[in-house]
Amino acid sequence: MLIGSVLDLIIGDPHGIPHPIVWIGKWIGFLDRKLGPKEGEPRVPDYEHRQGMKLVAATVVPTAALSAAALGAAYAVHPVAGVAVESALTCYCLAARSLQKESSHVIEELEENGLDAGRKALSMIVGRDTAELPEEEVVKAAVETVAENTADGVVAPLMYLAAGGPVLGLTYKAINTMDSMVGYKNDRYRDLGTAAARLDDAAGFIPARLTGLFLAASAGIFERLGDRAYSGRDALRVFRRDRLNHKSPNSAHSEAAAAGALGLKLGGGAYYFGKWVEKPSMGDEKRPVEHEDVKRTQKLMYGAAGLTLAGALAGLGLFAMMRNRD
Repeated sequence: MLIGSVLDLIIGDPHGIPHPIVWIGKWIGFLDRKLGPKEGEPRVPDYEHRQGMKLVAATVVPTAALSAAALGAAYAVHPVAGVAVESALTCYCLAARSLQKESSHVIEELEENGLDAGRKALSMIVGRDTAELPEEEVVKAAVETVAENTADGVVAPLMYLAAGGPVLGLTYKAINTMDSMVGYKNDRYRDLGTAAARLDDAAGFIPARLTGLFLAASAGIFERLGDRAYSGRDALRVFRRDRLNHKSPNSAHSEAAAAGALGLKLGGGAYYFGKWVEKPSMGDEKRPVEHEDVKRTQKLMYGAAGLTLAGALAGLGLFAMMRNRD
């Protein structure tokens, strides 16, 4: 787990290398085409619900089985091979470096090539329409992306990796990927994606709340170390006040903590596929957002990751000591 975390910091998700999460996404796309509603066919909600449950089972079970088989085969060859495969799979489950890289790319494009380039870079990491966003909204969206994805891209995978190694870590990533692909309330996925969305809500329930607390704790630590850009007290206050300001039960916790930590107002409505979607906001607008806030949010993300990893390793060490004592 520690080796995989370090690997993520060093290499992230390099392009051109086979990636299990990409394979899982392609498999979900195949299942979506096979099990989803076909054009011209009558829509039957109960049937589509059942098809959605088949999609979930056909994704989760093979992911867990194949990852367990890969680990078992590697350890059967040699313990070093097992550690190598386990570390690589752990790295694949984590997204801290890629979140830093992609969000930083938005700011680099803004500063070097102008607003249109920044909008284009942002469109690669968010679902909202970006073509008409002013610069302030582009920067704010990059901040929100890092804050929100700290939960499902960093803290939650670390927790599941600690609980069940890469088998459980990859299973969680499969659940989260399903939700990102079919867990929408539009016409196609309203019924088909219900099972995936509810399973993702359940899997992310505890990690999302702990992420908010870890981000607030990180802000407090950085503040104590002399970085006046952060406020641990405000992070905790806004987290407690605004953490449920979202239709999803898990999405606002980390954003609320980050908003309070930085003194920003995040969230609010946005255009998706040309349609305005009203959303509540989080935080208090003590100052306008600035480019440096993306780096500040990345720093909070790494702080939360460090606290999660430290807690997980301490828990695993304690468990090992108790087992050896028995």
